[in-house]
Amino acid sequence: MTMPPPAGLAPRRLPLVLGSTSPYRRELLARLRLDFSVDAPRVDETPRMGEAPAQLAQRLALEKAKDVASRHPGAVVIGADQVADLDGQPIGKPGRHDRAVAQLQAMRGRQVVFHTAVAVVRSDTGFAQGLLAQVAVTFRALADAEIEHYLRLEQPYDCAGSAKCETLGIALLERIDSDDPTALVGLPLIRTCALLRLAGIDPLVVPA
Repeated sequence: MTMPPPAGLAPRRLPLVLGSTSPYRRELLARLRLDFSVDAPRVDETPRMGEAPAQLAQRLALEKAKDVASRHPGAVVIGADQVADLDGQPIGKPGRHDRAVAQLQAMRGRQVVFHTAVAVVRSDTGFAQGLLAQVAVTFRALADAEIEHYLRLEQPYDCAGSAKCETLGIALLERIDSDDPTALVGLPLIRTCALLRLAGIDPLVVPA
């Protein structure tokens, strides 16, 4: 039987851990006004032979959450991953300028699907579930000079597809279609909240 907290002590939520070092995901999760810590996952992110971009994102999100959960028994752990998809081929983080140029040149005038997966794991109960958000992004027919100007200002070399939509990258785009608005930035908060509720944390409910 669960005992109530002693008189005079505030109720406590389950510990929450974000299994990611991404500053974008930290900023997004902070919007839920939940206390959380951060632990970097130790996962090989190499795609498997024949693995589709959506499958890759889902697998890595769950593997990251499980890896971090193994070091935080009793905590609720969030893992996430994003893979950009152009004609069925994954587009990762460019890492450097010339690769970012090549990515944006390949995507201009085209539609790219960003597969953003989130997984939540709670090792003490065996809870482990994931959800996928898909964002269809249509890029403008960008001139080389526009691409160069954007990259010099933003340097989005740690962003899948080189498109940092929350700042100047929005000017690269014609259209964004998604049912989870923050998915393109790296963490679909609607789906994250759904999984957190199932695992035992509801951002809108004070713990009893």
